[in-house]
Amino acid sequence: MNIQSRLFELQDKEYAAFQAKLTPTIPADRFIGVRVPNVRKVAKEFIKSPEHEQFINELPHQYYDENMLHGLLVSEIKDYKKCIKETDRFLPFVDNWAVCDIMSPKVFKKHKTELMDKIREWTASNKTYTIRFGIEMLMSHYLDDDFKAEYLEIPAAVRSEEYYVNMMIAWFFATALAKQWDETIVYIEQRKMSPWVHNKTIQKACESYRINDGQKEYLRSLKH
Repeated sequence: MNIQSRLFELQDKEYAAFQAKLTPTIPADRFIGVRVPNVRKVAKEFIKSPEHEQFINELPHQYYDENMLHGLLVSEIKDYKKCIKETDRFLPFVDNWAVCDIMSPKVFKKHKTELMDKIREWTASNKTYTIRFGIEMLMSHYLDDDFKAEYLEIPAAVRSEEYYVNMMIAWFFATALAKQWDETIVYIEQRKMSPWVHNKTIQKACESYRINDGQKEYLRSLKH
């Protein structure tokens, strides 16, 4: 059985309609309607099969669900160079936030030095979801033990009219405030982002249980 047929076996048309509403940038007829746990199940089924290699090489895909599966399969590649190659090959075809956000290659954790160069490259792209992916990888891997204050400049320097880029920048800075308050609050105090991103960062930070009441009160005083 090929991968597309397997996805159609797991089709839920009500879920397809629900997903279409959540992902307005994609035409409704491109949703099969496979729930994410089931997409993960298909990824496990096919990860070691010849169909997997064939599927990875076939771009673009017809359906949103195939792109979700592709993102999961790329995330499982154990060889760093191959994973980067396949990520770079796939990113131009990523056309929505959900597929972008499901990608989280496990091997990246072991290659922080080389990955930083790729993050700078991705965030300098002119493609919405390539930028978003780069900022998300920065958020995932460099706000804890590998944090350096200079890394905050990377998302702060991004200027975009794209909602899904600006939301990711706000999400990044809200997370950075929770994890690295002292270095990050400076970016809010000095208003280094656009007014929309600035205010959205404050909103998201104030919704976070990881930021205390005193910090939230101070953040609200810094709104544009």
